Amino acid sequence: MAARTAVHCGLSGSVMAAPTQRAAGWGRRLCTVAAPRPWRLFGAMCLLRLPRITQPLEKEEEEMAALMGQIELEKSQYSDHEIRKMEEEEQLRKRRESTFDDDGAPSQTVIMAQDLEEKWEQKLLRFEAAPRITDADKNNNRTSLNRRLDSNLMLLVKQKIGNQELWLLPQVEWQPGETLRSTAERAMATFLGDRIQAKILGNAPYGIYKYKFPRAIRTEDNVGAKVFFFKAFLQSSDLSQAELKEDYLWVTKDELGDYLKSEYLKKVNRFLLDL
Repeated sequence: MAARTAVHCGLSGSVMAAPTQRAAGWGRRLCTVAAPRPWRLFGAMCLLRLPRITQPLEKEEEEMAALMGQIELEKSQYSDHEIRKMEEEEQLRKRRESTFDDDGAPSQTVIMAQDLEEKWEQKLLRFEAAPRITDADKNNNRTSLNRRLDSNLMLLVKQKIGNQELWLLPQVEWQPGETLRSTAERAMATFLGDRIQAKILGNAPYGIYKYKFPRAIRTEDNVGAKVFFFKAFLQSSDLSQAELKEDYLWVTKDELGDYLKSEYLKKVNRFLLDL
């Protein structure tokens, strides 16, 4: 019991005759549990809306795409439609030369390959592509998901930290019994409601941001906070059922600097990719 008491008091290194390795291990675990937690822990969720369209090609990319298309065309095999068209053209040529007799063929309406092509061309002329620039882009409405369709959008919410209101990733404080991932999930549900559909990536955090409290409120048992960042992809483009409880924004990586503080932004940029 003396060894256990010593270990409990944090003197396991000076005890020469611990009863067993198990007893020593028990003592170390007891010390870990009893240790104070000077840092408050938070879980934050980096929720991303993925791009809906591809980014416009640069001039060099357009030239390369045209070259690869030409190479593919030259090396490709004829499609069934092309073979059919060539056979019909050959039949028409023979018919003009009077070397092909189809009087014995039953009378029926035949849709030629050329007729199909003309039909497809008319359909293409009627097609109108959706604009790449939306009304939300024109109005710079950063609360809308229907903007910057060729880029990732990240959710920011305004939260009160001390006496300040700051734009941050959705975050809440860790509670005993939770994993850090479940804390981050709770942060997302706190600001978006339980009906949000998102795919969370992994069980380990992607980054960490640590800061100390102001000296006026800092104590040995309350030094500062550690924020653990997790990532998730938004799977629903319709947030009409979401219960947005705070001021929020959907911003691109380039726009984060308009809202986040510099040190916080550095930590976020370390794990945020925008390809």
